[in-house]
Amino acid sequence: MNDASATGGPVPSGRIVVSGPTSSPWLRILAYCSVSAVAVVVILTAVAAVTSGGAGVLSVLFGAAIVVLFFGISLLVGHFVGRKNPSGAIGIFLVTYLVKVVGFAAVLFFYGAPGWLDGTWFFTAAVVTVLLWQGTEVVAFSRTRHQLYNDPQPPKAGVPVADHRDAPEDGKNV
Repeated sequence: MNDASATGGPVPSGRIVVSGPTSSPWLRILAYCSVSAVAVVVILTAVAAVTSGGAGVLSVLFGAAIVVLFFGISLLVGHFVGRKNPSGAIGIFLVTYLVKVVGFAAVLFFYGAPGWLDGTWFFTAAVVTVLLWQGTEVVAFSRTRHQLYNDPQPPKAGVPVADHRDAPEDGKNV
């Protein structure tokens, strides 16, 4: 068993130890999502180059870049917030999701469509990139480990452990 992402690092062979939660999974999820986005962009740009030329290629790159930018921001925010407050990372995702939706709409509304933009390739690249990004994000997130309970910590050396054998059974101190 080897889980380099779990707290404590890789497990030496021959020993099985309790694994901890995945420490700050957001950058790893960002990497997986980015790799899948680049793969789909390479395929789409090749098809767009053959069918629509340079305008199609630029439209694919522009559509995918906006999606990667806005979706990457939330994972980066989750990484930095999750390091200080892991339980608050999900809440900040909701806030950044709202910012992404409003920001994406604002970019499209205020800047409009440049003259060279091929709407079909832009839309295709944006939708395919969003679907692949979200699918990859869900799969990567489902493979992370989350600690649900605070496990008891082992006693430190030199610190006496309370002995409950002498305590009365009714729980009252005598």
